[in-house]
Order: sequence, then structure tokens, then C-alpha cells
Amino acid sequence: MKKKFYITTAIPYVNAPPHIGHALEFVQADALARYHQQMGYDVCLLSGGDENALKNVQAAEKAGVPVRKFIDTNTALFQNLANKLNIRFDRFQKGSDREKHYPASQKLWQMCAHDIYKKSYTGLYCVGCEAFYTKDELNENGECPEHPSKILETVSEENYFFRLSSYQQKLIDLISSDTLKIIPSNRKNEILSFLTQPLQDISISRSNERAKNWGVPVPGDDTQRMYVWFDALNIYQSGIGFGWDEKEYDRWWPADMHVIGKGISRFHAVYWPAFLLSSELKIPKTIFIHEYFTVNGQKMSKTLGNVIDPIGLIEKYGVDPVRYYLLAKFSPFHDGNYSEDEFKKTYNADLANGLGNLVARTAKMALGFTFTPQNSHTLLFSNFEKTCEFDKAIASIFETVKSCDVFINTKKVWTLEKKEKQNALEKLVSDINNIAHSLLPFIPETAHTILDQFHGPEIKISPPLFPRI
Repeated sequence: MKKKFYITTAIPYVNAPPHIGHALEFVQADALARYHQQMGYDVCLLSGGDENALKNVQAAEKAGVPVRKFIDTNTALFQNLANKLNIRFDRFQKGSDREKHYPASQKLWQMCAHDIYKKSYTGLYCVGCEAFYTKDELNENGECPEHPSKILETVSEENYFFRLSSYQQKLIDLISSDTLKIIPSNRKNEILSFLTQPLQDISISRSNERAKNWGVPVPGDDTQRMYVWFDALNIYQSGIGFGWDEKEYDRWWPADMHVIGKGISRFHAVYWPAFLLSSELKIPKTIFIHEYFTVNGQKMSKTLGNVIDPIGLIEKYGVDPVRYYLLAKFSPFHDGNYSEDEFKKTYNADLANGLGNLVARTAKMALGFTFTPQNSHTLLFSNFEKTCEFDKAIASIFETVKSCDVFINTKKVWTLEKKEKQNALEKLVSDINNIAHSLLPFIPETAHTILDQFHGPEIKISPPLFPRI
């Protein structure tokens, strides 16, 4: 049997349409999935819709639209974005799915029942995070560190709690030993630092009144709904059969990698493995945590009006230029600044004048020559699957693009005699095939076009890959 690779994106809230940050994470997960598929793995890529959050209910009320209609409309926008980005999710699990997700989450609750108890509680609640905060977890202004513009609500009610405190040492051991591997190391250290403080038990339900009767009902208590993080994290399991197809679940679980943004690291690296430990289920192998985008130096914000619609970029410039820019021009481990001016410069320098020009020049010089089809290829980067450094992998590939240009200009290949020109072109055609093969995870449409063009025995002349802007 093939080795399996099960990878997930974070499950996005569907209280608003997707933005460029969602596109970044989708493309990152897709590149990792495609790479493993290329390496011969049996791959499953999952995403979905976090549809039971209170913020979704509030957004639907503000829009004057029934909640079901509101979330269905917005969830479809995320699926459309994936299609536009040339991403095919093998599974897309909706949190509002009553046939699969509801029973799966109720099963998880029952498996954790020995660690669940009910008590009255008063706490500061951030609707943006769908999380309670203690005062010492807030920023220096007493605000949520992720959503400083949102007013924290003081919530008092009777909820069910999970004994997170029981799993502190087990979590430290798992993360310290890399049994649960966290990439990059600074995020691992951040989680371990958090775990040095006594863990507090966490609320995992909301009253029907506050939840507006929306979400997964708590088993045996009609007055409560599951708190969003308990059920949303379980989408990683419910989407692959947990509670409804155990054979399929056993095939894929545990997740080999969760791809998430830094703002939800604690939920994934602390809460989620604790739930799984409590239920005696296998824990994920790796959590890859990426940074955020700013736009022209400012944080993306609806208030500032600088939220970037990735669909508009794709329609204007094409899918592979957008994928390339997101993966090649930002370190996943540092906040990146999006700028359309920089996008255009990158497009012209790297794609039009770089890769596209190399392909066009070589194809033109190869007219009248024949080549042995290349059935095996050399990968022009290494350790990508371990480091998740998309930018460095692509930079390695483009070193070969540059070396090919230098070779053409130094040798003046277009002036050579036939036999010497044949030898030079064979090297170039081989290099271009390796470049295209290596680009398959990142800009697959372009890579396939080049592989088809340069397969041989004759090299085809094709329209420019990237017309200059």
C-alpha cells in the first residue's frame, strides 16, 4: 500500500467572504499536498466551513438573512476561491452538516465525558476569536491581542468545562519530544512557554440563549450547544469518517499535518491534542504555523477598506502568477506585506522576463532539432516537506532558471554550429524539464504546459507563458 499523507487547512469562519490570507493558506496546503502526491503518497487534502461560530450568527442577523442561507452563501465563496486557485479539496466538511459532523462531534463529547463537568462562570469573551480570555492574556491596553478593535464581552452563564489542567504535563512531553511536531521552532517554544503556566480548565459549551439555538447540541442537555472550538476542530475527523465511516477514518487518521495561522496556534497545539488525549484517539503528527499578511504596511481591516479580494487578482493576472507571488515572495515564518506594485514587479521580473523568456528563447532555438523524451527528472530542491519553506524551494528552482540564461548568453547558443548547438540545446531542454517538474507543486498549470511543450522529440512553439504587464 502507498504511504498516506493527510493534510488540512484551518477551518475558516464563514462570517465574511474570503480574503488574500485565506488564499495564502489554501495555496500552501495545496503545494504540500501536490508535493507528496508527486512523491508517490496517497494524499487527502481537507478544508471546510466553521459554521457554528457565534460571529456567524451575529453577521447573519446584521445582514438580515437567515443563518442557514447566510453560511451556505459564504461557504460557497470559499469553495469557489479554492477552484479559482486550482485547488481540489478531497474533502470539504461543513460544520452545519447534521448527518456527519453533528454525530461525530457528539461522539467526541461522549468519549471525553470523564473530563467534562458543569459550573457557573464569568469571563471576558472575544467574539472575533470565539474564545474566553483571562486579564493577563490581554494586551497592555486590556484588549484581545488578535482583535484589539473589538470590545470584549463580560459573559456570565452556566457552561460545561473540559479538564484541560489534567493534560499539562502530557502536552509538554508530546511537544518537547516532537511527537507533536510544531513548525517553526519559535512557535514550538511559544507553546511550551505557555505551558509553563498552570493550565486553566476551559468552557466547551454555550447556553442556547447565547448561541441562538445554533450549533451542535450537547448530548443529554437540550439547554446547551457545543462551544465552537470543540466542534470546529473535530471537522478534521468528521470530514474523514469519524462517527460515520470508521474504515475511512482509520485509513487517514491521524492528520500528518495541520496548516494554520499563528492566531489559532493555542487552540490547535493545546486544546485539540488534549481533547484527543482525553478520548484516547491518536494525535496529529505536525502543526505548521504560518504568519499573516499586511497590506501596504497596514493590517488588513474592513474598517481601513484594505481587504484584498484574491478572486479579483486571479481574474486580472491569472492563477499561477497569484500562486507564485504568495509562495515565492513571502517567508511563511514572517509577516509579509502585500502590495500590487510589488506583485507586478515580481510578475515581470521572475515570470515574464525569467521563466517565460527562457522557455520562449529555448523553444525558438530548438526548431528543427529532435530530442530524446525525458522520462525521469531531478528535483531542484530538498527537505521542503520538513521545513515548509516554500520561498526557499522556489528560489532553488529559479537558480536553475538563471543559470540557463547565463549559459545561453555565455555560449551564444544561437550562433553555434549544428552539432554543438544540439548538445547545448539538449542540456537546456533537460534543465527546463527539471524546472517544470520541480514547479509542479507550486504553479501546476504552468508546469504542465512546459512539460507538454518540452517533452520531445520535437519542441513545440507556444504562446508566451506570461505576457509582460
